[in-house]
Amino acid sequence: SCGATQLCNCSSMGLDYVPPGLTDKMTLLNLAHNRIKHIRSQDLQQAFNLRALLLQSNKISSIDKDSFHSLKKLELLDLTNNSLAQLSPAWFEHLFSLQHLYLQGNSYRDLGESSPFSSLRNLSSLHLGNPWFSTIRQGNFEGIELLDKLWIDGGSLSQYEPGSLKLIKKINHMVINLRNSSVFSAIVSDLLHSVLWLEVRKIEFSEPAEIQLLRVMSSSLAKKMSFKQILLTDATVPEIVSILEDMPKLVEVEMIDCRLLGTGQWEIQIQANQSHTLRVLTIKKLSIEQFYLFTDLQAVLGLLSRLTKVTVENTKVFLVPCRLSQNLLSLEYLDLSANLLGDQSLEHSACQGGWPSLRTLNLSQNSLSDLEMTSKSLSHLRNLILLDISQNNF
Repeated sequence: SCGATQLCNCSSMGLDYVPPGLTDKMTLLNLAHNRIKHIRSQDLQQAFNLRALLLQSNKISSIDKDSFHSLKKLELLDLTNNSLAQLSPAWFEHLFSLQHLYLQGNSYRDLGESSPFSSLRNLSSLHLGNPWFSTIRQGNFEGIELLDKLWIDGGSLSQYEPGSLKLIKKINHMVINLRNSSVFSAIVSDLLHSVLWLEVRKIEFSEPAEIQLLRVMSSSLAKKMSFKQILLTDATVPEIVSILEDMPKLVEVEMIDCRLLGTGQWEIQIQANQSHTLRVLTIKKLSIEQFYLFTDLQAVLGLLSRLTKVTVENTKVFLVPCRLSQNLLSLEYLDLSANLLGDQSLEHSACQGGWPSLRTLNLSQNSLSDLEMTSKSLSHLRNLILLDISQNNF
């Protein structure tokens, strides 16, 4: 399967073991989607020029401790979706060139007593966790100072020793999937000064009391916050907005595939000072079950005037209130694609004085049907240079 190239694709071949005859000519070996259960000492010994080794989606439950010792040039190792119940530091001891390590979807419950990664001085991205992963201890990340991406899949994470992630001085993009609010709070406390982009997944913010645990976030120096598959309610939105508005370096907020239970009748007035740094807001596929009862967002008018880029895509938007449009004074980019805007509602949304600085407007995949009316509604946008009205009902 290698042919004359150095890239050997042996994926999905029903293999029960690593095939013999591997040579030092190979730079990529793909053994994904097989039935391999055990990696033996001698299996990879001759393939010492490998740069990438793909072993995901096998049944690997044991790896001899010196199996990877000859792979000093290896840059990527993928062990995702196997059956590893423990991680051994010995596996990674000689992988001096390793940059990308993927370990999620196994069955280990913790990372051991010390750090399995202490010899990986060039590590750039690390993906960890599984449905049984429950404990992070101090020292688990010893040896790692800088990461481009750290992904922790911790749906069952219930024990976190404070300080465990503090050892990492800088993380460009941290993805964390959690259910436990107090563990989340402890982790965020350790990451206040190191993470540039924090992405939070699959946690429910339904009670204001839970949000108090997140107050610590308002001291975070992150520049970007992403929420994916999060549940929010009318009771918790004001709290979260107020935390985000207080974050001193925050430039961008993103919400993707989230659910909001409510109609925008925030129970308490949003108590927030307008952020001096926030410029970019992205909302995609926000599910609001009673979207047709949603209010006109009067409560947030004052928070919007500095935004320069707004995307609200595939969220059943049928109207942007005129006063809201008129408050978007700095807005240069607006994407309202895949929504429910019609001719009448666009006329109201793009009212006189609305979106005065707009340069790019995407209205594709809406319900516009009258081209003349559309152009009339948008004719006062003097700065517009790019307009997308494709896939409507003209």
